[in-house]
Amino acid sequence: KYIDPTYMVRSVAANASDSVYCAQLAQEAVHAAMAGYTGISVGMVDERYVMLPIHSITAKGQRKVDLGSRVFEHLMATTQQPNMEP
Repeated sequence: KYIDPTYMVRSVAANASDSVYCAQLAQEAVHAAMAGYTGISVGMVDERYVMLPIHSITAKGQRKVDLGSRVFEHLMATTQQPNMEP
């Protein structure tokens, strides 16, 4: 049975740190919206929550991940995601 990987964003349950991070991102997004900012996304850069202009995020074009790299292997092991290779 083929499982479309676009439906598998995460294969493990969220933990307390995930919940705190998501709540903080949501709060920052609401503050930005109430301040009248548009065309931005919120995120964390160097341990600080920042507003990032969408055009600067997308300006570099599409990024690619080397599926054979140690970083990707570490990501897969950390998130406990199954191997989707045919």
